[in-house]
Amino acid sequence: MRPHSSPLVIGHRGACGYRPEHTRSAFEFALQLGADLVEPDIVATKDGVLVLRHENEISTTTDVADRPEFAHLRTTKEVDGHELTGWFTEDFTWPQLATLRARERLGKLRQASASFDGQYPILKLEHLFDLVDRAAEASDRELGVVAELKHATYFESIGLPLDELFADVVQKVGWQGETGRLVVESFEKTVLRKVRERGIRGTRVYLVEADGAAYDLVAKDGSAATPYAEEIGETGLYALATRRGLDAIEGISVDKALLLDPAAEGGTTDLVDRAHAVGLAVFTWTLRPENRFLSEPFRAGKKNGFGRWQDEFRTIMATGVDGVFADHPDLALVARDSLG
Repeated sequence: MRPHSSPLVIGHRGACGYRPEHTRSAFEFALQLGADLVEPDIVATKDGVLVLRHENEISTTTDVADRPEFAHLRTTKEVDGHELTGWFTEDFTWPQLATLRARERLGKLRQASASFDGQYPILKLEHLFDLVDRAAEASDRELGVVAELKHATYFESIGLPLDELFADVVQKVGWQGETGRLVVESFEKTVLRKVRERGIRGTRVYLVEADGAAYDLVAKDGSAATPYAEEIGETGLYALATRRGLDAIEGISVDKALLLDPAAEGGTTDLVDRAHAVGLAVFTWTLRPENRFLSEPFRAGKKNGFGRWQDEFRTIMATGVDGVFADHPDLALVARDSLG
């Protein structure tokens, strides 16, 4: 097997800069472009099937709004404290969802990707494991999956425990012992513990926002919930790193804003160094070349065009981060190769 370079390049929902996210084509293209791993967001159907969608609300990523047979399923719900109106995966059976077709979520910005709208169905999680296994065999590369479990507290509250459903799929496809190829991540540490309780040995990574607090903590502690900022402070990082047994985590995955220092043009924070000092790996999200997504010092040219993406990507990678999520994996590889 070819050894990985550092940082790992992770195809964010596949190569979603080029194809509608979470489709077979997006994942296959990400691996063809050279991504080391691919990342799906995982939600559940009414009948307990795990599917790959950015959110459980699917009006922006599928053609469901144009399907009169599902008009009656449009509703309003509160998910993780936010009121949302639309169509939700947990109100569909898998056979129903399988009739939908994917759409590019950022169609006005990514018109090339949007040109593939309507061509690809929704994938089950097990489809992706099979895809990655086949690609690894064909390319003689060690390829992996970074599986993000979305809204775990919410799904458990409606009788769809993601940890149980995820463990069932992983064991079915034989990935339960894949400590090198399987990463399990979530914005909620509770579900990471539950996944390990079910015998899944993948690397566990805690997702961290630039502000706010984890919803499992909010559900338990309300306004007293420990904010993300405190969890990655000096004492918080040490507490994360010294969790033991079923509670242990091996890394954090942070908003790239937490690595870029707004007080210094092109400067960075010491978060990666501090995390490494206590033994935690660090991933970051999301590397995107469009000015809309670049941090202010790296924007240049037309509003919807590409800015100084190479400079931003290299600046982030130079922090020593262990993995980067990228919508265009080939561009992340260009930046990684230029580091020397």
